[in-house]
Amino acid sequence: QEWQNPFATWDPQDFCNISEIVLPMDTYWSPPIFILERVNGQNPELNYMVLRHNGSFNSTRPFQVTLTCSLIILKFPFDTQMCNLSIASFLYPVTDFVMKVRRTPAEMMKDSQSFFLTDGEWKFTNLSIIEYTEMMDDKGFSVVTYVITMERRPTLYILNLILPTCALYLLDMAVLFGPSSLEEKINFQIAIILGSSMLAVILNNSLPTSSNKPPIIGTH
Repeated sequence: QEWQNPFATWDPQDFCNISEIVLPMDTYWSPPIFILERVNGQNPELNYMVLRHNGSFNSTRPFQVTLTCSLIILKFPFDTQMCNLSIASFLYPVTDFVMKVRRTPAEMMKDSQSFFLTDGEWKFTNLSIIEYTEMMDDKGFSVVTYVITMERRPTLYILNLILPTCALYLLDMAVLFGPSSLEEKINFQIAIILGSSMLAVILNNSLPTSSNKPPIIGTH
């Protein structure tokens, strides 16, 4: 965060060429912001800010939060999700407090990819920024929304779910149209049904449930 305070300026030559100082957050006014989609998280312990001689404040506070996000898992495990992270301050209307993004989405995308875990289930693909005014009780409030696009890595689900399921169906067809006797076919069919039931149990535990429509792989 960066903001200006014209009442907190000085001439560095009058103070041993000191051009900036580090102060606690409660020393001066700082912008009160909220993450709208936040449901849980840890408050940062870095409660300090840097004040420069020209009245410019700079505060870097790392947050680790859990957000709500509506998932569309119809194409699971080949799905792409878009989640919003909205930052706002409903204590000051837009006539008194306006938030602006300093860097471009491309610059923030590059920095975000360097911090994002590369060995997880999700692949960070895009980041876009929307600045708008939210109207509440006939008052406008400044809001900045980061739209995060992530793509699921399907390799684990292909190896553990899709390939075994296809193998069972191919084996079922081979046994059904093979030259085996009726008794052998019945035994094979029972074994395949048991294997399909076990895969269905594994699939039910692996599929995400927070979606309006169930995934195609779970309905076939």
